[in-house]
Amino acid sequence: MYSQNNMSFMPEKDLLYTILADMKRTVREYTTATTESNCPSVRQMFTDLTNDTLRLQGDLYHLMSQNNMYATPTKALRIDLDKQIQEARKTQQECQQFIQQKSTSAGVYGQSMHQQGQSTHQNNPYYM
Repeated sequence: MYSQNNMSFMPEKDLLYTILADMKRTVREYTTATTESNCPSVRQMFTDLTNDTLRLQGDLYHLMSQNNMYATPTKALRIDLDKQIQEARKTQQECQQFIQQKSTSAGVYGQSMHQQGQSTHQNNPYYM
């Protein structure tokens, strides 16, 4: 990795930016793994990995920013943030309503199918 004059193979700023970008990608992958996990302990493991990587990414970003290695983005307007938050809350509410509606429907559907299955079995001379 190092040449004889102790220079790294790439500028430190570029190397740190590459690591930072890789951490962002890793967080996305951990988040996907978390949402796809069925086992609670595996889900918790990916949640912990996500949080740890977010903290490390934040620390690296802060270090790079302090050393003028990363251009700080412009500040977001409060009105834009409020709009994004409102849209996210609306989407979350719609999703919760959808899940609640489908859960209720599934319960009614499941009871109906169970009752239908019982009557079918009762009327079927071959069912034992």
